[in-house]
Amino acid sequence: MTQEDREAAAAVMVEGARAVANLEVLHGRLRPCFARAKPFGQARKYMSGLMSDLPRKNGWTIAEHAGDRTPDRMQRLLNHAVWDHDQVQGVVRRFVVDQLGDQPLRVVALDESGQEKQGECTAGAKRQYMGCAGRVANGVNTVYCSYATPGGHALVGARIYVPAEQLDDPDRRVALGVPDKTEFRTKPQLAQDILFDMISDETIPPWVAGDEVYGRSGPLRTFLEDNEIGYVMRVGCAFTIELPTGERIRADATVATHLASREHERAWQVCSVTGSKGERMYAWAWIATASPRHFLLIRKHLQTGELAYHYCHVPAGRPITLMTLVRVACLRWPVEEGFEFGKDHFGLDHSQVRLYTALLRHIVLTLAALAVCAITAAQARTRAPAPILPTTPDQQPPEDPGLIALTVAEIKRLFTLVTRRLHPETHHLHWVWWRRRHQARARWFHHRTRLRRDQRT
Repeated sequence: MTQEDREAAAAVMVEGARAVANLEVLHGRLRPCFARAKPFGQARKYMSGLMSDLPRKNGWTIAEHAGDRTPDRMQRLLNHAVWDHDQVQGVVRRFVVDQLGDQPLRVVALDESGQEKQGECTAGAKRQYMGCAGRVANGVNTVYCSYATPGGHALVGARIYVPAEQLDDPDRRVALGVPDKTEFRTKPQLAQDILFDMISDETIPPWVAGDEVYGRSGPLRTFLEDNEIGYVMRVGCAFTIELPTGERIRADATVATHLASREHERAWQVCSVTGSKGERMYAWAWIATASPRHFLLIRKHLQTGELAYHYCHVPAGRPITLMTLVRVACLRWPVEEGFEFGKDHFGLDHSQVRLYTALLRHIVLTLAALAVCAITAAQARTRAPAPILPTTPDQQPPEDPGLIALTVAEIKRLFTLVTRRLHPETHHLHWVWWRRRHQARARWFHHRTRLRRDQRT
């Protein structure tokens, strides 16, 4: 390795050390959320396990990685230890806002994601549409919000969707560990609860973006307007708006009646916006409504002509520009990238717990681990050189295209390199024995249950 290579490697390892420092900062801020020191320390181990290179992240694997003799402490952290997971969400949110709050554009992006589960013994589990599976499946859906900026983003809020039938059955509610104070809330209402918390602790940004689930919710839009928060929400083609003339018209009909003629061709503006895969070009147009603060924003794919509709609100006193609405609309994708990173690298959907509190606590600690790496990546991005990109379609590639900025996934790998430590062989052999003994016990009870069932039939 040359001297230049050694210097480059050392510079990269510095970012791993920064991730360790950021974890220490966030963990230190969590101390008031815990009643006792031991669960507080166990939470640090749990977050480190989520940031490790474990292929599967659950109570057993994280406990072995942390050096524990059994998973009891990890399971107690999730199920029985006294700590305020809602307060932890607030601390994580403030940690993210402190780092990204100086960005010129700040957006809360709303979306839901799920985790497939077997059976009906998990809080929130039922047959429902699961975006992660792309079909109706048995699982749990959770509403998330991402604090998104051009310089970085992180998931900062989560609420588990619990079906009404689980809440209406007292015995099942107890079996699933759902707190008495938990009431049935639709997904838009859960999103509103997250936004209410952000308003309360003054971490709410000026803009909110969401897909059709949230865009078609009138109460959610009214809540945002009452709190003077702007929004750009996806809506369906059947969504109706009122034009300045007083006519009510469907969103898809506005294109044919107001944007299809030659005289309106100039209404479309081609804008380059940053997406998850780089710069993307779309044609955009906006249509005024009867309200001077509401607009219909339309996006058109340049190749296919596919249209997408957004209903927008701009609070009074705030400048109104098409490009601002376009940029807000395009900052909705980071929440999906947060799901991708959270599931692929941090075990967001790896939990094997079933009770409501344990499931929510796993999610919250995953958000904390993801926030550490997301913030470290955002800090590294400010020091990254400008990308080398082509300027003409037929330009030949350079000999050295340089490097992209460090991603969240790469920051996690660097964190692992900095913190990796080997346990004695006897520790892992003990876990081999422990797992086999536990599985043998589970097998015994499984066979007894089968014998009892066969006897009854």
